[in-house]
Amino acid sequence: MPRMQINAPCVVTLTWKLDDAQNRPIDELTQPIEFFVGGNDLLARVEEALAGHVAGDEVRVQLEPEHAFGDYRPELVCFEDRKLFPETLETGMTFEGLPPGGATPDMPADVIYIVTDVFPSHVVLDGNHPLAGMALRLTLKVRAVREASSEELEARSVGGSPITVLGSGPAPGGFSALH
Repeated sequence: MPRMQINAPCVVTLTWKLDDAQNRPIDELTQPIEFFVGGNDLLARVEEALAGHVAGDEVRVQLEPEHAFGDYRPELVCFEDRKLFPETLETGMTFEGLPPGGATPDMPADVIYIVTDVFPSHVVLDGNHPLAGMALRLTLKVRAVREASSEELEARSVGGSPITVLGSGPAPGGFSALH
């Protein structure tokens, strides 16, 4: 019996290693996770690279910023008054939109902002994805391929995946994963 090829729509189980353009490690997924192909779980370029492959294949893909998380946009960095934030505030915390009373004009409300610095008078927020502006090298290992269930087809996602790097749906902290 021939092995099922990756063709949308289907569900693929993957592991991966993600490096920057200088081959410095960024992320490694060692526990196999399922993703819906043809929906919201993977970046389009990742899906294109996986198409036609079967379980056991290893796929390498180079992702330029425009095919991953976009260019770094300095206009998404702002400074807000420290008084607008909770007393307990640390670098790396995330907020959906600016805090009530935020004074920076023209900042998108539907963006997740990361606290990048905390000063006594102000807080630095960055609305860029942490991997924005970076070329990425991804080595994927296809562990399994199966037909999608009717629920997965309707949702266009396996759902509940705790992945923060490769999908296009909301990830923990609100960031989109690899899309």
